[in-house]
Amino acid sequence: MTLLQLKYVIEVARSRSISKAAQHLFISQPSLSNAIKALEEELGITIFSRTNKGIMITREGTEFLSYARQVIEQTELLENRYASAQAPQQHFSVSAQHYAFVVSAFVRLLKDYDREEYEFTLRETKTYEIIDDVKNLRSELGILYVNEFNEKVIDKFLREGNLTFYTLFEADPHVFISSKNPLAQQAYVTMTDLLPYPYLSFEQGDYNSFYFSEEILSTYSRPKNIKVSDRATLFNLLIGLNGYTISTGVISSELNGSDIVSVPLKVEERMTVGYITHKHVTNSPLATIYIQYLHESIAEEQALL
Repeated sequence: MTLLQLKYVIEVARSRSISKAAQHLFISQPSLSNAIKALEEELGITIFSRTNKGIMITREGTEFLSYARQVIEQTELLENRYASAQAPQQHFSVSAQHYAFVVSAFVRLLKDYDREEYEFTLRETKTYEIIDDVKNLRSELGILYVNEFNEKVIDKFLREGNLTFYTLFEADPHVFISSKNPLAQQAYVTMTDLLPYPYLSFEQGDYNSFYFSEEILSTYSRPKNIKVSDRATLFNLLIGLNGYTISTGVISSELNGSDIVSVPLKVEERMTVGYITHKHVTNSPLATIYIQYLHESIAEEQALL
């Protein structure tokens, strides 16, 4: 077993493809396949299973990857400490529901990360895909919410994926609406107040279950419904159609301006927002820093509520 083989395995896991990993590593596909096969034979385990849909990480492979990443990270720290060569390109990936504080923390991380080369990924995506990304190590962290309605279903998927949920904060539900909406000046709104306005929510694709909705009260019947796939479109429709969506109330005026405001929603509900990690993977230094920036961004934006 060599450090090069460990790097090969990590790149295949990140790329989810032997051919793409070979391109990134500047080696031939057969050479990469043979190197991984030799490593699997040496260790007596199967790291990747090959299917018609591509590369899948086995349970043994997930555990092996957690150790491999630690070895490579420690090696890089040692090289950076004693070698004058430029540090290698770093990778970091987050999958999240559509929260402004996730972006704010990501911006902080990038501004403070003083390197010539890096490859960071921020995926604002569907709830099921967030869980799947962290389960299969496409992302190191996933950010989502749970509440009394969905927690049993979400917890089942987390347990099956060997994932752990850590609380970031608890929130009373708010609605995001245009600052020109007639409801914008109210101290709070009720579901009855919102009936005349279009309801905006994020579509969940093949897993369009009430339990995977990003918004609470997903089973509530509304006369006007619009589903979108990205935050920019949702915000544009909030303004253009005087629509509303339900979220935590934490919004970044620095990133989103003053056209969208947050108003408390009078309901007997609470939301717990947190991040998930894989049980068999130790947080990288970048992940640890990013989590700290999440806490800081949330605290700053909550102070403005």
